[in-house]
Amino acid sequence: MPDSTLFSRTVLVTGATSGIGYETARQLAERGATVLLHGRTTEEARAAADRLIATVGVDAGRLRTYAADFTHLDEVESLARRVVAERPHLDVLVNNAGIAAPERHTVTEDGNEVSLQVNFLAHYLLTCLLEPALTTDPGGRVVNVSSSLHRTANIQWNDPNRAHRYSRLAAYAQSQLALTVFAADPRVTAVSVHPGICDTALLSLYAHEGVTPAEGAANVVRLCDPAVEIVNGAYYDRAERVEPASAATEDRTIKRLNKLADLLVGRTA
Repeated sequence: MPDSTLFSRTVLVTGATSGIGYETARQLAERGATVLLHGRTTEEARAAADRLIATVGVDAGRLRTYAADFTHLDEVESLARRVVAERPHLDVLVNNAGIAAPERHTVTEDGNEVSLQVNFLAHYLLTCLLEPALTTDPGGRVVNVSSSLHRTANIQWNDPNRAHRYSRLAAYAQSQLALTVFAADPRVTAVSVHPGICDTALLSLYAHEGVTPAEGAANVVRLCDPAVEIVNGAYYDRAERVEPASAATEDRTIKRLNKLADLLVGRTA
């Protein structure tokens, strides 16, 4: 029996083709939500939907697939336009897609360090463009899948691409801090969650072993539920609300990050 609080809710999950994103989509669909599955390519998104239909028995009518490569911001804009056109009312956006920063300093065609763009800037742009759909009804919310590593980070304001002193761990941590700070933006109600150390493609950044992606996803899905009351900008370590890094609650940092992000994604205020 579908969960009554999630039934008829529409949720967009980025990076829904594997790991925590796929398991989040699966659990939401099993509980009766309409799930918009985002993948890097049309083929990957379709394969994830087919897998849910075949292995879990999810009703195909409650799945929609979308594609955008987050290393190309124009694809993020196209994704947002399509979602708004097809789903003018969106209950939840789960900003989950993520990559580990590569060993070598890598810059996208948009001119941004690749992990900063995929993990934060693409989600910043997507959230801003989906804001009208997310704020049409009460209860709309954004869930940022962040990381406990945000506590180790600082934002290099004068060199966000870390061209001068690059470390893959520092670059990844900076992207997660930015995503966590962004949750406190007052434009939409948002929270961040560290889902736990999970056995996914990002495991090597944290440890040698982790819990299953399904266990991590359960901590994300809980925050998608309108029955769970949230406070804008709150940060969760798995199921427990805890204080994030101090930078994540500073008004000055939030405003400064928005300004920087607008500049890096080419948005004019």
